[in-house]
Amino acid sequence: MRKFFTALVVIPLGVFFVIFAVANRHLVTVSFDPFNSVTPTVAITLPLFVVIIAVAMLGVLAGGMATWFRQGRFRRAVRQHEAEIRQVRTELADLRGQAAREQRFAALPQGGIYGAAGRDKQGATL
Repeated sequence: MRKFFTALVVIPLGVFFVIFAVANRHLVTVSFDPFNSVTPTVAITLPLFVVIIAVAMLGVLAGGMATWFRQGRFRRAVRQHEAEIRQVRTELADLRGQAAREQRFAALPQGGIYGAAGRDKQGATL
């Protein structure tokens, strides 16, 4: 099902990019010189669709990085909480083991095998 939905999105998107590239294949000059627009010192000539797709990709990358950095405090909090959970689970397992050992020893009679008075079944003192 996942592959179907991926194909449902990727194939139309690919067709859209091909149609966009064919419709916008004329060359444009991108200038990085704000002071000399006639003969810029830093300029590049590319097809228009390359410029637009490259700018869109850079925008997605910049947005992803901004989101990643903004959510850093939440990822840090999750790591701290997971460490606390591991520590509490370890302590709980230790306490359960200790309680089980105490319960086994508490099941024995207080005076030993022969009772509280220290006598055997016939009543003889040991």
